[in-house]
Order: sequence, then structure tokens, then C-alpha cells
Amino acid sequence: MSELSIAANKAVEIHYTLTNDKGETVDSSRGEAPLPYIHGMENLVPGLEKELEGKKVGDVIKTSVAPAEGYGERNPELTQAVPRDVFQFDGDIEVGMRFEAEAEHGVELVTVVAVDDKVVTIDANHPLAGETLNFDVEILSIRDATSEELEHGHVHGEGGCGH
Repeated sequence: MSELSIAANKAVEIHYTLTNDKGETVDSSRGEAPLPYIHGMENLVPGLEKELEGKKVGDVIKTSVAPAEGYGERNPELTQAVPRDVFQFDGDIEVGMRFEAEAEHGVELVTVVAVDDKVVTIDANHPLAGETLNFDVEILSIRDATSEELEHGHVHGEGGCGH
């Protein structure tokens, strides 16, 4: 039997570390459970998925993903000032807090970037928009995704996912 390689509809587990261009760790699975995903289901940023295509268990890759293939460029139109009283939140609203907001295409996360007595400025850009993403990835396992996983769009652990 030939060794599986990463391709569409494969359930894959990886360990990864994501750093920014300053070398600061932004996110990592190391020291925790590996990240499971189904290749080709848009569970990862497009640039990383392209780099993982065809890789095998045990492969280690280091790659940089430009904003266009990551979380996109920053869009200044996604930053706006809203009246303080639209926030249904008891307590102080502080810079860096994240809230769910109703948008045309559903609920999205927004980050508070400025606050005063009357106005809260929010940013709906992904926090990593405009950033080059530097990945260090190790491929741990590859298998065919089950029909249920493909239907749900994500990998199931033991006992399923509870849908």
C-alpha cells in the first residue's frame, strides 16, 4: 500500500507554530493536542493549504504566507465608530475586547480599538489581516475523511462531534 499524501478530502493532523515577521509566536499547537482538519474544506488559510498539498506524514515545512493568501489585506472600511449605548454590556469596555456583531452576512467578531464616553471604535478586520504568516508545520497523520466528516466539514474525535 502506498503512503498517503495530503490531498482533498483527507483528514490530517498537524502540529504548527505561527509567527509574525517580528518572530513573535502568534499561535501554536505544540505542547497541546495537534490540529485536525480536512484538506480542501477551507479549514486553513489558502496559502498554507497549498503548501501542505502532496506532503506526507513526518514532513516538516516552513513557509511564509502573504496576506492575500492568508487573512487578506486590512480594509479601512471595516473600522467604524459606533455609539457606546449600542453595546449591551455591563462593565467597562476596553481596547482589545472582542464582541459579536450582526453583519449583512451573519455574525462576525469585532475588536475594540478605541473607546471614549460616547463612542466605541470597532474593527471587523481579522486580527492578522495585512500580516505575513510564518508557519512551521509537522505532518502527524493522514487518512481518508469519513463520509460524515465530509458532510460536516470537520474532523470528528472519538465518539463523533455531537451533531
